[in-house]
Amino acid sequence: MTRYFVRRVLQLIPMLVGISLISYAIIRLAPGDPERLLIDPSQVTFEQLASVRQELGLDDPLPVQYVKTMKSLLLGDLRSYKTRQTVQELVGERLPTTLALGGLGLLFGITLGVGLGVMQSIRPYGGLDDLGTLVSLLGFSIPNFWLALMLILLFAVQLHWLPASGIRPVNATAWNPIEMGPYLVLPTLVLGSGFMASVARYARSSMLEALAQDYVRTAHAKGLRSRVVLLRHALRNSLLPVITLTGFFLPNLLGGAAIIESIFALPGMGRLAVDSVFVRDYPVILSLNMMGAAAVLIGNLLADMAYAIADPRIRYA
Repeated sequence: MTRYFVRRVLQLIPMLVGISLISYAIIRLAPGDPERLLIDPSQVTFEQLASVRQELGLDDPLPVQYVKTMKSLLLGDLRSYKTRQTVQELVGERLPTTLALGGLGLLFGITLGVGLGVMQSIRPYGGLDDLGTLVSLLGFSIPNFWLALMLILLFAVQLHWLPASGIRPVNATAWNPIEMGPYLVLPTLVLGSGFMASVARYARSSMLEALAQDYVRTAHAKGLRSRVVLLRHALRNSLLPVITLTGFFLPNLLGGAAIIESIFALPGMGRLAVDSVFVRDYPVILSLNMMGAAAVLIGNLLADMAYAIADPRIRYA
């Protein structure tokens, strides 16, 4: 297991290098000049515009720009074109919000999805199973932006139970979980609904398959209680598809919640990515792309490691 883990980690390095090359090429092929979005060309001379371009390093050949950008990224001094802050500082300001929202959404979606799938599998094709299927279909079909607006209209505008936007009170200066809690309820429900629908469908299918296996019948024949058989034997062996889904969900914690963060005015990574695209902030866009790529690769690696924990029969050479 250790040798396999080390080998997989070493394989991430060339993959990230290749992803950085492709990402940088696509970013630079996009139309638009950053200097013309940062300042009004009609208000400055051509020489001043060229000076800004030279200051940003945009007059160097593309290979030179790529090497300088990646070097600055690795050293932690890559700066945003717009704010001139380091990308590290920008990410540090936005990452807590995204991690809080993504973590809560993932926990809510997986917990509710697994619970719903297990309940459906106990009595398949009955009324509870039909209700769970309906809930899952609603989670799949309802757009996140529409659900977010409806929840804001109901709980924030009509009932005044929860805040409609922001991450903490205006006068707050620290990341206090108690103060942040009410602001994360609605975004968590919206983000977790999509996770819940996928997890519930996979959990139901996998549980039905596990409950039909011989070892489950043997456990019942030994006189074990139904709850023990269901949770300790069937559920554990049916978690592999859910683990796979979780590995795919992890990258969404960084950028997949961009629409939700924009609707609820949350200062997170997704909103930072959207704002950076509009102003052609190449350093920030590239950094976020690399973080997303690393999240995908690490998520797949963690999913493989979790396989062996959930199913002792799985061994990696």
